[in-house]
Amino acid sequence: MVKEEIKSYLINFQKNELPTLVERELKIGKIKKIKSIIGPRRAGKTFFMYQEIKRLIESGIKKENILYLNFEDPKLIEINFKEIEEIIKLHWQLYPASIKEKLHIFIDEPQNIKKWEIAMRALYDDGFNIYISGSSSKLLSKEIATSLRGRSISHILLPFSFREFLKMKETVFDIARLSSKEKANLLALFNEYLEYGGFPEVIPENKENKIKIIKEYLDLIVYKDIVERYKIKNVRLIRWLINSLIASFSKEFSVHKTYLTLKSRGLRVSKNTLYSYLSMLEDAMFVYSLPKFNYSIRKKEFSINKAYLCDTGFTRIIEISKNKGRKIENIVFLELVKQKNKNSLIDIFYWKNQQQEEVDFVVKQGTKLKQLIQVCSDFSNFETKKREIRALIKASRELKCKNLVVITEDYEKEEIVEWFGTKRKIKMIPIWKWLLK
Repeated sequence: MVKEEIKSYLINFQKNELPTLVERELKIGKIKKIKSIIGPRRAGKTFFMYQEIKRLIESGIKKENILYLNFEDPKLIEINFKEIEEIIKLHWQLYPASIKEKLHIFIDEPQNIKKWEIAMRALYDDGFNIYISGSSSKLLSKEIATSLRGRSISHILLPFSFREFLKMKETVFDIARLSSKEKANLLALFNEYLEYGGFPEVIPENKENKIKIIKEYLDLIVYKDIVERYKIKNVRLIRWLINSLIASFSKEFSVHKTYLTLKSRGLRVSKNTLYSYLSMLEDAMFVYSLPKFNYSIRKKEFSINKAYLCDTGFTRIIEISKNKGRKIENIVFLELVKQKNKNSLIDIFYWKNQQQEEVDFVVKQGTKLKQLIQVCSDFSNFETKKREIRALIKASRELKCKNLVVITEDYEKEEIVEWFGTKRKIKMIPIWKWLLK
């Protein structure tokens, strides 16, 4: 460890202004545990750390009582876990007044240090307030829970919500009083968000650069999160699986059917390998699997899950379908994940009966079913409307849940609907209004 370089790093942090930020909606609150921020690559985890630093400063904590260490910085890249304590001592030498106060330590990319978890445990046990954040390839909630033995609590940070997207665009709407021009502008912005997603670096770019950046992100996931981490040799299979998941977003994804497809093409691969690769992509938070609702735990475990992407921008890489409804459904799913992040009692499922009628989301809170949500972008087609509402009422009757919502592209109404003696009130709400409520 070169002490003069470390001192220079510490002084630079204290003197440099923090970047201008779009405030994220994720709220951590005051908890004594280690705060770990996990999420897909490039979702904005480092900037969220800066946001938390600003929050502490605004609450009256002096900046000299805050230590920020980014272990991808060249000055820190050779540090070992035993030297973190030495860095803290150097900070105290530079800022003696901070010895008497609680030190708030923010650590980016701790996984770059061997045995980093030992250092984190020691710092936590010494009473420091600790935040950690790193690439989803090595700093995952499961691994943190194991290595830090209950000392940490994880928070998921996804790409921007539509509300955050509008903040970055510096655009504000009063959705209760929209003029025709304002509504047209709002819908245009939503369509942009729908097509290119919410990665912070993607939003301000032109269309051509947006797609280039998204492709680079996908390469990072393939090579950093999967190939390098797990030492995978069959890169072609990983890419094929990713393409299949992108093609199947917002739909059921069967590993068995995928296995049969590969077999029919003469490609030898075991089901266990496919399940393993899918698990890797879930750990990297590239894709989410949504289980089918069933009161039987055993049946739930053996159901076919639906696949959702961490960001709809990835659909631009393989534009299999222009289906707007599937993209809206994916965005609804991500919004529900963010709600679950705020309330750990929430669980999300989909519902499907033997007649293959389906309701997109069953929202469960604790032991109670809170809401049934159907996504139907085109309500102008009578047959489509009838099919979607019929499934919703059947699910309502079977699951005994009366809070029914249909999320549409731009149709709003509240109706009393009756189907085979079952009468229900259904609220239909445009996606943009549901996201901004």
